[in-house]
Amino acid sequence: MGCRLIGAMLMAVALVGGAKGTVADQAGDFDLYVLALSWSPTWCAIEGDERGAAQCEAGAGYGLTLHGLWPQYETGWPSYCRTSARGPSDLMTARMIDIMGSSGLAWHQWRKHGVCSGLSAEAYFALSRSAYEAVTVPAVLTQLDRPVRLPAQVVEEALREANPDLTDRGVVTTCRDGRVAELRICLTRDLQPRDCPADMGRDCSLREALFDPIR
Repeated sequence: MGCRLIGAMLMAVALVGGAKGTVADQAGDFDLYVLALSWSPTWCAIEGDERGAAQCEAGAGYGLTLHGLWPQYETGWPSYCRTSARGPSDLMTARMIDIMGSSGLAWHQWRKHGVCSGLSAEAYFALSRSAYEAVTVPAVLTQLDRPVRLPAQVVEEALREANPDLTDRGVVTTCRDGRVAELRICLTRDLQPRDCPADMGRDCSLREALFDPIR
């Protein structure tokens, strides 16, 4: 097989592999949002403690935090889109610490996902906050005083009970290292609950997932 043909094949594979989330993605061209909510104690146990993250200190009080508001296609997702919008100021990202845990995460979310929203940085963060604040955090999660092991589905069911507008297939629960990690809620472009695309994958099926209390 000639070198030119091999090179062409490798280029074709690279293009297919990069179809999701390339610089060719157009800002504002997407089908829905995914509101990703992280359980902070899980992130702290896996990563944050080792980093010495402020949100992981005793008494910090972080529970269900905003990981990000992600533009999504029905199949796949855009990221790092071309945009003429200016990046957020330090003050803008600092104002997200109360719900995101760090300004660094806020900046990363803008750079990877916010640029695909077609919004200005200010409007994207405002929309992210609106989506986050529209979710009622189940009291049972915030009142735990010790680590427990439970089916991951129980956490999702608690979220649904506290937010009855969520659809039956509108939430995906993820786990990491044997712990409940995130609750991902699917929303329309105007932030109304909707079913998640099949491309989102399946819920975590752990029967004894570790769930730590708020610090």
